[in-house]
Amino acid sequence: MDITSWLDDLGALLDPAGLLRPDQGLSPAVCEPFELDWRRRYRGQALAIARPATVEQVRTVVRACAAEGIALIPQGGNTGLVGGSIPDGSGRQLLLNLTRLHQVRGVDPANLTLTVDAGCTLAQVQQAAQDHGLLFPLSLASEGSCTIGGNLATNAGGTQVLRYGTARELCLGLEVVTASGALWSSLSGLRKDNTGYDLRDLFIGSEGTLGVITAATLRLYPRPRGQATALAACDSLHGAVALLSRARAHLDAGLTAFEAMGRLPLDLVARHHPDIARCADSLRRGDQLPPWAVLIEHASTESQDHAEARLQALLGDALDAGEITNASLATNESQRQALWHLRETIPLAERTEGLMVKHDIAVPTSAIPAFVAQAGQQLQARWPDSRVVCFGHLGDGNLHYNVQPPAGQASAEALQSFEHQANQVVFDLVDRFGGTLSAEHGIGQLRRDELARRKPPEALTMMRAIKQALDPQGLFNPGRVL
Repeated sequence: MDITSWLDDLGALLDPAGLLRPDQGLSPAVCEPFELDWRRRYRGQALAIARPATVEQVRTVVRACAAEGIALIPQGGNTGLVGGSIPDGSGRQLLLNLTRLHQVRGVDPANLTLTVDAGCTLAQVQQAAQDHGLLFPLSLASEGSCTIGGNLATNAGGTQVLRYGTARELCLGLEVVTASGALWSSLSGLRKDNTGYDLRDLFIGSEGTLGVITAATLRLYPRPRGQATALAACDSLHGAVALLSRARAHLDAGLTAFEAMGRLPLDLVARHHPDIARCADSLRRGDQLPPWAVLIEHASTESQDHAEARLQALLGDALDAGEITNASLATNESQRQALWHLRETIPLAERTEGLMVKHDIAVPTSAIPAFVAQAGQQLQARWPDSRVVCFGHLGDGNLHYNVQPPAGQASAEALQSFEHQANQVVFDLVDRFGGTLSAEHGIGQLRRDELARRKPPEALTMMRAIKQALDPQGLFNPGRVL
């Protein structure tokens, strides 16, 4: 095959902006946003970057790749953290970026559904729901640039899982281009359809290895009439878990978020983004932030006053019970946003502080205090100068348990060895507590080999059978997940 002629033919089938070709002298700076991941850990080299503007153009690209056996890497906003949407370095994989598919196809307020193209950003989807007085509750720090197709392909979690579930629970239907270039569409928005295998669930969380999501019908909710947010100080994770149990009993479905932050991540925000960290100053004892801080949010269907009163009563009871030592309740939207900005700035502060070995793990919520204690003890015993940056979605058992290596492990070779050993410590404990090595970030390239070692053989056999059935040539996102 003459690859230049093949690219010429493909470009002729797309519009002028539909194919970016490095072989035609394209500047590396133009390609970098597509070929470099957010963590700057994975850098690839694409054969070309296809940017279809219609679903039919997506089908055209897929059919062309299938005919010539060219691997295809689907990509949304490229905000993933496990290298799942970056081509390898061979220069022989076609990158399929879907951000030009960004139309809101329709809103059905009576059915509480919204149908959108896969390239719509999460913020655009949220706004489309808000324009109709409704709520799409998926919320991520990257919502201004991540796309709904990528959110579904990775089954994104975020800060509202406790109340609304992951992206999977928020999706009622999909439109997918299959490995042959055929189009499977199921966008009706039905909440009940018991007619055989749920094909939608195969593609959600498959990380682009089974098909290309081009559109989705999403579940909407009425907007709450009141939303109260507070930051509470806890002396221990045991206290935080006790507070979570109390909050569930008091607030039930009104409890929409419950985020925990250890002292070190709060200190990093204070060091590198002091203006953002000021909202936590009221929790300090002397010059120290608390061992743990919990960001808790309650949504009310009645009123703002009702939301604040319920949350304030909860915090009062928790203070009397010794589960918290102090709390700060946001009294306006600006203060609420400041509290969330504190939580969402932790990854940026980590990035400024230095290299971290990152883990996106989950264990049963009841086991979190024991897991954190034992993991910390084992890491300190082996590397006394290492530091743990622990924060995350305590309400659903998902922690971002990140480890900063000792200063002497800064070289690439030493860091790689440290990462491997730290992973074993953390993941062995995760297994012991009945948890998972990836709660919301996915597998991608980063966790592929670890998955192969730790996933039950029967599960891997079924996963490979599904991959073979839906992508027999193995052209969709090869080397990811499996």
